Amino acid sequence: METSVFTPNTRVHMIGIKGAGMTALAELLTLRGAHITGSDVPEKFYTDALLKKLGIKYRESFDPKNIPAKTDIVIYSTAYSKEKNPELAHAHTLGIPVMSYPQAVGKLTETMMTLAVCGTHGKTTTSALLADTLRAIGADPSAIVGSRIVSWNGSALAGRGKYLVLEADEYQNKLAEYAPFGVILTSVDWDHPDFFKTKEAYLEVFKAFVMKIPRHGILVYCSDSRDVIDVALEAECQKFSYGFLEGADFLIQNNVVHATEGVLPQDGITQTFTVNHAGTELGEFSLQLAGRHNALNATAVIALLTGLRENTEKMEKALSRFRGTERRFEYLGERFGALVYDDYAHHPEEIRTTLQAFRALYPKRRLKVFFHPHTFTRTKALLDDFAQSFDDADQIWLLPIYGSAREKQGGVSSEDLADKINRYFPGKAQMIPDDREAFLEEFQSGLGKNDLVVTLGAGDVWKLSHKLARKS
Repeated sequence: METSVFTPNTRVHMIGIKGAGMTALAELLTLRGAHITGSDVPEKFYTDALLKKLGIKYRESFDPKNIPAKTDIVIYSTAYSKEKNPELAHAHTLGIPVMSYPQAVGKLTETMMTLAVCGTHGKTTTSALLADTLRAIGADPSAIVGSRIVSWNGSALAGRGKYLVLEADEYQNKLAEYAPFGVILTSVDWDHPDFFKTKEAYLEVFKAFVMKIPRHGILVYCSDSRDVIDVALEAECQKFSYGFLEGADFLIQNNVVHATEGVLPQDGITQTFTVNHAGTELGEFSLQLAGRHNALNATAVIALLTGLRENTEKMEKALSRFRGTERRFEYLGERFGALVYDDYAHHPEEIRTTLQAFRALYPKRRLKVFFHPHTFTRTKALLDDFAQSFDDADQIWLLPIYGSAREKQGGVSSEDLADKINRYFPGKAQMIPDDREAFLEEFQSGLGKNDLVVTLGAGDVWKLSHKLARKS
């Protein structure tokens, strides 16, 4: 890719612009002065609102005519190929640079000191916490994060500092394109079985990635996981571990989470913990985020910034002010006294961890969950794990599987998952009828102040919680 993509007035056309990463990249390039156009499917995503806010014009179809005549570069989502997308096929005939999303981001990582956050879970929140904290301590970073950050009202930053914070997705081995200086490795639970056929193949991409960290770089990794430790062993740079288990370089202690009665959830959730490093307590830290996993995410940031020898005096205040990200433990409102939340969790371990956090925060409420399974391959490969990840829910309603355009459909269904769940907990799971509007009318009539409704998944299940909370 020509370096002109990083300069003002570059004309960039983005195919598949509604994807979370693509939207974040579009925002970063827009903030740097580039002129962005794009295309995608007509289906509405949560990124539509952000693209509209940015004033980016895009077509809801794929057509060679969508590419403006004076385009300097085309960037495309890896969800599409020139064999199946006519617009992308035409782009390859124009004689201009055509690059995938990870290739384009990879070029950015070569021009800045890149701090990449990778792992199966926790990437978005940790990336946002890292960028937000760097901004608070005066480092003025750039950032690309795969969700809208509440305090930014966007998913990217275009700072003048030396750092680029990157949420680094492992799918399709995008990691191979990135040039990191520092890495946070949160977790490595086998995922994306359509691409990584075995757990070993999945772990291998992370091993290759941490081996790319230069000797003078830094790796921060969660030592609560044996698999993460095994990956970290491959790195030849400075390394720091973090976690709840003894032996971690940055040890989390005195973890307490509570919700203040009579206060709205967005104002009443508090989590405190201390971090011990090299025999010294670094201080008591506070988060407006629930869940032990978020204490881990914050400690990863503390460890990395300490390892980078940044001025961390303002770090405690920055972490305490962080308001979270869209679709990550996101409080939407109330309906007839019931609290309504939305979360992106779509892997069994994410679901288990998220529901444990809700149960700990609201032990007396009935936890009612809507879940939208994402991809047939993941659901089929991890069906037993999915079935056992809803222990903390009282009731579960399932939507049909949200498939991927890259996979063969079928082979498993949401009904299969419901049957598996009900084998362990009879009557706990059921399907949401096709008429969602009628279902919601009946469902909400039974809600009360003892209920907690949570939508989970990577599809459009968020629309249900938004309707319940009168957000749409």
